Amino acid sequence: MSERPFPSRKPRFQRPHGKLGRRDPKAWRPNFEIDTTILYGWHPVFEALRNGKRTIRRLLATENSARRLSEELNGPLPLEPEIVRPDEINRLLEPDAVHQGLYAEADPLPSPSVDTLSGQRVVLALDQITDPHNVGAILRTAAAFDVEAIITTARHSPAATGVLAKSASGGLEHVPFMIVRNLSDTLIALGERGYQRIGLDSSGEANLDEIDIRLPVVLVLGSEGKGLRQRTRECCDVIGRLDMPGAIKSLNVSNAAAISLFAVVKGAFRNVNK
Repeated sequence: MSERPFPSRKPRFQRPHGKLGRRDPKAWRPNFEIDTTILYGWHPVFEALRNGKRTIRRLLATENSARRLSEELNGPLPLEPEIVRPDEINRLLEPDAVHQGLYAEADPLPSPSVDTLSGQRVVLALDQITDPHNVGAILRTAAAFDVEAIITTARHSPAATGVLAKSASGGLEHVPFMIVRNLSDTLIALGERGYQRIGLDSSGEANLDEIDIRLPVVLVLGSEGKGLRQRTRECCDVIGRLDMPGAIKSLNVSNAAAISLFAVVKGAFRNVNK
């Protein structure tokens, strides 16, 4: 299953066919297509343009941003942008969105499945983490640690678009989402394929550094408030924790993801190189 579409609460607007360039936004027609990934901001749009697997249908840019894209890509753009004023992009986004003069509508990226995962890289699973800013930050960290895929559920999780993509700062182009109906069933299927399933929770039975980690491995993170659900815990081989020496013993889920991914990646590849 691929990325879920951006929720279409309002119709977006599309310039009529014709010569590219500055247009009167009042002449644009509604576009009710829903299977669309919305990208805005410098890093999300720039990385999408560099991603050969990403099909971009439409690109809006201010004159300055279009010029910078050409310079940074060191050549012609794969898609000629429609040159617009900043307020024309503002109207397509939620209030206070920082778009930096760039907006794109693209096809969702292809998504892996349990059967197509290589087992040679760490996989991350998110158990009903709902804040798109947190998921975007986790995605950016996952890209830094070369995570193969992020598993998330079709319900109780944000779509891989818009605010999430902006928070990921380009990470959406490097770590695909694998959206499943039931996380527990997916963890069971991964276990049957030899995956070590490590949950992260403050009440875990072992410090993450003390766990003998091996590939293939999936790290499972719980929601911002409730942590791992009971059924999710039951589908993990071990529940690890992060021991904090300071007065504060808990972290934001995106910060916990960064520390735990460091530990899991380090542990898994240390064993590979033995």
